[in-house]
Amino acid sequence: MLRRILTPLLIALSTLSLTLVGTTATAAAESAERSQALRQTTLYYDSGQAAEYIDDVSAAVDVWNASVDNVRLEPAPAGQRAEIRIIADDGWPRAHLGPVRPGGQVTVWMGRQGTAEGHDPVRIAAHELGHSLGLPDTKPGPCSSLMSGSTGGVDCTNAEPNAAERARVEAYYGSGAAGQRAADGRVVVDRV
Repeated sequence: MLRRILTPLLIALSTLSLTLVGTTATAAAESAERSQALRQTTLYYDSGQAAEYIDDVSAAVDVWNASVDNVRLEPAPAGQRAEIRIIADDGWPRAHLGPVRPGGQVTVWMGRQGTAEGHDPVRIAAHELGHSLGLPDTKPGPCSSLMSGSTGGVDCTNAEPNAAERARVEAYYGSGAAGQRAADGRVVVDRV
């Protein structure tokens, strides 16, 4: 008799405890996601004047978004001021040196001289966005260093930041650091 009463009760209590553990794990995961979202800085870019480089800029944005966690680049919604403006022109590629902060603004110029000389446009876009995120040139440098820019050579198509470059951008953004260091504001011209 006691077994008939206790068995269903123990089953119910076991089910309840498993449900609570599952709920706690789900809540912990949701809390971690919210915490990451609070640490992550979102910067908006406008490639509306990037002309023939729009797809290259989009690919470079994808590279940065896949490479770092503390900052995310998103297209600026219509009517919203972008922190990063991307413009095609006939000069050499260049950019303002960041790190840009929400509400600030820097410009990337996708200079046609770089691609006319044979440099990869996705690498150029990723490199110039790296300046906007606070990375200086590291010249001369190997192709494995995104911020070596044109010194990587015209055959270099590496658009991925290396570990040191990723770590530096991660340190500039997120974890409450956004706003602690203003953009440098200098224009970096990527010429050897």
